[in-house]
Amino acid sequence: MRPQIIDRSRDQAFMRLALALAAEGAALGEVPVGAVLVHDGEVIGQGFNRPILDSDPSAHAEMVAIRAAAQAASNYRLPGSTLYVTLEPCSMCAGLIVHARVARVVYGASEPKAGVVQSQGQFFAQGFLNHRVMVEGGVLAEDCGRVLSEFFKARRGKG
Repeated sequence: MRPQIIDRSRDQAFMRLALALAAEGAALGEVPVGAVLVHDGEVIGQGFNRPILDSDPSAHAEMVAIRAAAQAASNYRLPGSTLYVTLEPCSMCAGLIVHARVARVVYGASEPKAGVVQSQGQFFAQGFLNHRVMVEGGVLAEDCGRVLSEFFKARRGKG
């Protein structure tokens, strides 16, 4: 596999797209997390959290984006792709990322309770995995964290 060249401005641009998707989800009452899957500079899948809308506990933003990309590619493997997500992935999504053979994950805000990329362990570094994922955390972290904080602050204000 050829090494990927990291382009910080490109990472930020795709993270801004993920943030826009998170805002769409928030407007529909979902926890504002957005995800964009990119291959060769092109968006091949995107989504936001929708477990409430879809009555599906697996409908996290990462799951929605990867499912869309796999359907579009007619392939359950997405080698060479990069997933941009506004929040550090959970264990379910981390497993999906490995199974889909996503090459790189770029996330914004850390998730201290359920994030398994750095916060609650380093899932992608586990020796038993048959696929290695490159990780970049903290891209537009303040913006990503603010969207979540404002959502939950507003939710608490209602109840």
